Amino acid sequence: MLLVALLFLGNALNYIDRQVLSLLKPTLEAEFGWTDADYAHLGSSFQIAAAGALLFVGWFVDRLGVRIAYGIAVAVWSMAGMAHALAATVQQFVAARIILAVGESVSTPAGLKAAAIYLPPAKRNLAIGLINTAPNIGAILTPILIPPFALAFGWKAAFLVTGGLGFLWLIGWIFGTRRIKPVGNVPERAPVQWRVLLSDRRSWAVIGAKAFSDINWWFVLFWMPDFFNRHFGMGQGQLGWPIAIIFSLAALGAISSGALYPLFIARGMSMNAARKRSMLLYALVVLVMPLALWASNPWTAALLIGIGLFAHQGFSTNVFGMAVDIVPAVRVASVVAMGAIAGNLSGTGIIEFAGWSLDSGLGYGPLFAVCGVAYLAALAFIQIMLPRLVLAEAAA
Repeated sequence: MLLVALLFLGNALNYIDRQVLSLLKPTLEAEFGWTDADYAHLGSSFQIAAAGALLFVGWFVDRLGVRIAYGIAVAVWSMAGMAHALAATVQQFVAARIILAVGESVSTPAGLKAAAIYLPPAKRNLAIGLINTAPNIGAILTPILIPPFALAFGWKAAFLVTGGLGFLWLIGWIFGTRRIKPVGNVPERAPVQWRVLLSDRRSWAVIGAKAFSDINWWFVLFWMPDFFNRHFGMGQGQLGWPIAIIFSLAALGAISSGALYPLFIARGMSMNAARKRSMLLYALVVLVMPLALWASNPWTAALLIGIGLFAHQGFSTNVFGMAVDIVPAVRVASVVAMGAIAGNLSGTGIIEFAGWSLDSGLGYGPLFAVCGVAYLAALAFIQIMLPRLVLAEAAA
């Protein structure tokens, strides 16, 4: 349907714009003389800004409604993406990253809010799987297209073109969402009841799960081009294909989750058992990812890291599906935004830890180890907070 297609494309553009910087790291590093710590600070400034913005994103989306809030957000982040082309110092890049982060922080809460209020429960999980596939599609296309484009036309042109795509999407969003209506009696706009949200164990189950599981995503998104450059001597023009392999497998993970959970439900499992069984399978699969450190070539390393990100996206799609199922629709955006804050803060931690580990000579080993066990920790936290998952409609 048109709504899912627009949400898919918006989420894909979100990750295209944020990934350009990491793919151009060798060029920008040479031009501006950045250290690994400088690059890490660029990443952590994005994470911290996004976490700060997410304090208000739930209110912004729940109060204005998805259609208005998402449109404003895409316009803001597209302008910020293009502004990178004007930056000449680390401080100016940081300023552009902060504005980009503020705009992009709206994407996931708005997308899941749209699924919660505009789609019936039977269609939500598959739609969420498709929407959660979008970042991977963006992350597949970006490393294939942007490095050679930047080599041909310059790094500034890369930022200008990718940022400009958002304005084309905005035209489709304005005209494509004029007639959509909520399912049932769910209001499109509602005030955020923070006391209720923060006292609800369902909220904390989502927040904690995101804090543990998002570590891996931010690590791979921000540091993998450097990993392949450092371990296998790959230049900017060669980095595209191993990164594309990783995110192709990640896309399959999101799609597989959209199908696996309904399969368990069809076999007679309860919502609680089906959701947690799915999460456990993905948490075990990700344990192969650290083997990439001993890979003899970049293609084997990309396959192993890709399997890890396949599992991440499968697990993440289940977390989003759990949130939409167990949290009342009127505050889904706010709860997902709080979860994203937790994920951005833990992402900041792993990005800064990576800069310190590399500058200290410890390499990537500690980082892969942390990412490998993060999902089992996330599932354990969910089980502690909610021994039994119940649909929000049933709980009400």
